[in-house]
Amino acid sequence: RFSGTFVGNAESTSPAAAPSSPAVAAAAVPAVPTIPVVPTVVGVPNAVAEGVLNPSEVKPPASGTRKARVLYDYEAADSSELALLADEMITVYSLPGMDPDWLIGERGNQKGKVPVTYLELLS
Repeated sequence: RFSGTFVGNAESTSPAAAPSSPAVAAAAVPAVPTIPVVPTVVGVPNAVAEGVLNPSEVKPPASGTRKARVLYDYEAADSSELALLADEMITVYSLPGMDPDWLIGERGNQKGKVPVTYLELLS
C-alpha cells in the first residue's frame, strides 16, 4: 500500500470518506445550471427567423445604398438570400438590427441577404 499520495486510494479505503446519509451525498454534488433553449433556424439570425426582418418586403433607405462587385459565386441557402455570380454589380445596404456580416443586396427586381465577405464595396 502506498502512503497517502494517491487521493483516490486514501478516500476509497477510509470509512469516514463515505457519505452517511442521502442529504450529505446531495450536498456534495454541485447543482448543474440549466440553459433555456430558444428555437432558431440554423444560419439565420433570430430576427429573420421570427419574420421581423424579411428582405423581400423591405425598402432601401433613401441614402446609404452602395454599389458592390461580387467577388465569388454564392448559392442562396434559402429564399431570404440572394444568389450571386462573380463579377456582377449589385446595390447593397444595411438595415437596423441586421447581422453585421450580411447586407441586403438588390439586382433588378430581386432582393435578398448577401454575405459581406463575398463583396467588394465600392463608393
